[in-house]
Amino acid sequence: MRPTPREASPRRYLMCPPAHFKVTYSINPWMDPTKPVDLPLALTQWEDLRDRYRSLGHTVELLDPHPDLPDMVFAANGATVVDGRVLGAKFAYPERAGEAAAHLDWFRRNGFTQVREPEHVNEGEGDFAVTSSWILAGCGFRSSPLSHDEAREFFGRPVVGLELVDPRYYHLDTALSVLDDARDEIMYYPAAFSPGSRAVLSRLFPDALLATERDAAALGLNAVSDGRHVLLPQAAVGLFDPLRERGFEPLGMDLTELLKGGGSVKCCTQELRA
Repeated sequence: MRPTPREASPRRYLMCPPAHFKVTYSINPWMDPTKPVDLPLALTQWEDLRDRYRSLGHTVELLDPHPDLPDMVFAANGATVVDGRVLGAKFAYPERAGEAAAHLDWFRRNGFTQVREPEHVNEGEGDFAVTSSWILAGCGFRSSPLSHDEAREFFGRPVVGLELVDPRYYHLDTALSVLDDARDEIMYYPAAFSPGSRAVLSRLFPDALLATERDAAALGLNAVSDGRHVLLPQAAVGLFDPLRERGFEPLGMDLTELLKGGGSVKCCTQELRA
């Protein structure tokens, strides 16, 4: 029996072109400054992702890149937007600290009136994932557990803390992806989480799609879903059939140049939830 196709819902995203992308420092295990970046290829791959979103009917807003901030292409890290409320980022490493103000300036210029500068370290949607019932919140490598309380008070939603224990999966969005936010449906890699956090995920999401080590290592969980189409790294081949079996339409993307900075589809994509 063929699965019933899912329904996509139009989304609004914020992205930043990799005009100045390069790897000159290392703040996660994926970054190796000895490996050169092919900047024209990185830009082409990013444009493919942007154009794919638009072809699916989504709106893509653009954040201007800054020459001194090579990681701005990873726009998901700059803020979290829920119900039109914007919680800014406070980066763990000084190399990325300037991105926070650039994001907040964009929101203030573009009609967002409920904008909060955070007190505690959080790296936006890198460590916050939103479903209809919860905000899932990662910690262990970047975001502070104190940011979870801050998010709960600001957004007025239940926040579920999850501890990451494998440095390769330094942000929640490298180890977990929301497939259907309306139905609280996710996929994740269990070994990226502490035993207690695995137990919480198992209890909250008993029917979640569990990724293998191979697909997680391809950053296959750094994915974006509109409820039907799931855009994910094309190398995560083991996820394609399980997604189809659940009625999703996986769309493989090639972002191998941006992977040199430790990011892929989701890292490049911040969702602007009205």
